[in-house]
Amino acid sequence: MKKILFLALTVFLLQACKNRTGSGNSSADSNKHFEKFKTEFVEELWQTYPGWATGMGYHKYDSVLMIPNEERRNAELRFADKTGLALDAMPFEGLDANNKTDYKLIRNFIEGVRFNILEFKSHEWDPSNYNIGGMVFDIMDYKQLNVDDKLRTVTKKLANVPAFYEAAKASINKPTKEHTELAIKQNEGSFYLFNNVLPDSLKASKLTEAERNAFVQNTAAAKKAVENYIAWLKKTYPTTDTTKFRSFKIGKELYAKKFLLDVDSRYTAAEMYAKAEVRKEYLHKEMNKLADELWSKYFGDAVFKGDATADSQNLKIKMLIDKISLQHCKRDSFLQTIEKQLPELTAFINAHHIIDLDSTKPLEVRKTPDYAAGVAGAGINSPGPYDKEATTYYNVTPLNNYTAEDAESYLREYNDYVLQILNIHEAIPGHYTQGIYANRSPSIIKAIFGNGATIEGWACYVERMMLEEGYNPSPEMILFYYKWNLRETCNFILDYNVQCNNWSQQQATDFLVNQAFQQKKEASEKWRRASLTQVQLTSYFTGLTEIYELREELKKAQGDKFDLKKFHEQFLSFGSAPVKEIRELMR
Repeated sequence: MKKILFLALTVFLLQACKNRTGSGNSSADSNKHFEKFKTEFVEELWQTYPGWATGMGYHKYDSVLMIPNEERRNAELRFADKTGLALDAMPFEGLDANNKTDYKLIRNFIEGVRFNILEFKSHEWDPSNYNIGGMVFDIMDYKQLNVDDKLRTVTKKLANVPAFYEAAKASINKPTKEHTELAIKQNEGSFYLFNNVLPDSLKASKLTEAERNAFVQNTAAAKKAVENYIAWLKKTYPTTDTTKFRSFKIGKELYAKKFLLDVDSRYTAAEMYAKAEVRKEYLHKEMNKLADELWSKYFGDAVFKGDATADSQNLKIKMLIDKISLQHCKRDSFLQTIEKQLPELTAFINAHHIIDLDSTKPLEVRKTPDYAAGVAGAGINSPGPYDKEATTYYNVTPLNNYTAEDAESYLREYNDYVLQILNIHEAIPGHYTQGIYANRSPSIIKAIFGNGATIEGWACYVERMMLEEGYNPSPEMILFYYKWNLRETCNFILDYNVQCNNWSQQQATDFLVNQAFQQKKEASEKWRRASLTQVQLTSYFTGLTEIYELREELKKAQGDKFDLKKFHEQFLSFGSAPVKEIRELMR
């Protein structure tokens, strides 16, 4: 197969060179050849990254587990270089607008491959890169495959697990303490697969005796490999010995490059940071006005004894937020409260003609699987473009492992108002809705190369849009939307300062509690995210800003002809391409 693809790519390169030298081929020919190239590129992409393919719903290579060694990384670089040569020979100006965008997305991807392997090198310092839990769970969760075929596939995949973890050990070189702890926690979460999911599936199967024996043998060896990896991490990198670890902070140079590649904004990280600072000051002023309006409702005749300084006004806002935050659901009904709100959001969207929703695509609220725990408290797990009919899962981390104090702090953060905003963001019309539209995109490139700032930006944009359209117009709701939007804004400020300006945990906590008005538990969880991810926390504010700017420009240009529902559906029709590319396609 690889030889065929290589020969096809060689023929394509020769044809592309002819196009560039002016052989008379039309724009239609250029697009035809590019479509052929994309088909071949995507097939080889899935051969190179079979785990990613499974997550996208492409199950041809489910049984393949790549060994993460130097040879493997060199193969990725060769794939990137070969693709780059093909793009270099491409008649870019002869492509239509949609194919130009696809061209740029592929180019950005291969540049990211080179950056990650040659400069970023997380394969050396992030042990949580090595976790087979999700790879196996994605196969077992594939509802279109019967249990026997799933187990046959898993049997083949598990055969390489011992070699997978041996390569992981050889790749790791002075990791970060934070990513080591995450790797241990998430790999321990994989035992749920070995102890529950896989044995239960075997009981329900009709495998032959030979197949059952192979499955049991490979499962036992894989589980042992995970146990050995965890034990090796604990012994080689004991968390009490700080000399064993490097800092998780990547510095300004790597940060700027990663922002450019991951976020793919029309702004630099520094330019967007400046916008975040301006937005923070605006939100503080608006929240101060609402605090004056609501003060007597919650504090009666008690007078706030402060002055006009920013610190004093922030204290007033914080006092009001703390008071209203006491309105929250009970600890043991957190997941059920989320479930109950989703039909209410659907009804509002339909009544106000905001966007067409597809009720045939299932959405299920569930406990976050153990192998995925440890980074975010709630999130959407959407099916890929090859598996469009599969269930979208709204993963929610239950609070049963929290202390009473931490649970109360968490619930105050996700109080009755914020929980509504969270559901708009994660589910309807946020990530769940965006995922459905992305899977409809006629361009598989736009569907698989999902831009994080577009995805998170859409979810943040619809929070603001829903309130603009009249959803729960109470001053309390507006206050907590501002608080939530401040959180998105401060995500950027926090991430930039932690990674580039060496903020300490104490500086980060003081900032989040006193200027973003977050509960201490939420602030500690956000510090954890800032220590485990880089740039990702900037995607919320960046995407929201760019989408909102685009909408307002189009409203101004189109005047009375502007149609909000049409804007939403047209924007989402381009999959999850970067906002700057969607801007070009829409304008």
